[in-house]
Amino acid sequence: MNGAALASSTSSTAVNAAAGGAGVAVDTVETLDTDAHPIIFFDGVCNFCAASVRFVLERERDQRLRFASLQSETAKRLLPPLGIDPADLDSVVVVEHGVAWARSSAALKAASYLGFPWRLMPVFMIVPRFVRDAVYAVIARNRYRLFGKKDECMIPSPTLRARFLP
Repeated sequence: MNGAALASSTSSTAVNAAAGGAGVAVDTVETLDTDAHPIIFFDGVCNFCAASVRFVLERERDQRLRFASLQSETAKRLLPPLGIDPADLDSVVVVEHGVAWARSSAALKAASYLGFPWRLMPVFMIVPRFVRDAVYAVIARNRYRLFGKKDECMIPSPTLRARFLP
């Protein structure tokens, strides 16, 4: 598997997340506890991405996840030390235990927090990453054309606002 097997949250060993999709563990994830509250970073103006966030919110088992747009200050502060460029809007990113997961690996990692049957999706990690990421790239490349785009990031409801990082 990617990411968690490669590095721990106290390590400063770098694994190129952009190239490997798995992650970089660093001890500079600031005060955010990504062990207790993993973060899903998403393209905040993408209708498909916003719908995916709503899908996760409706199916999450224990409300541990936190969310931030790739355009947010949180993304600009936390992702570069993990080897992720927040300006790359073609990838969802999950940060868990100080490790960044990108593209298809991030989507499968996010699914592990959902209820049955969605939490079984990480079994597809056995499919080679280059195959998974090729499918992911087709969707990412066409998401605005197929699903549209907003002029500004989604604004969560007042009840969900605490789960979204600035």
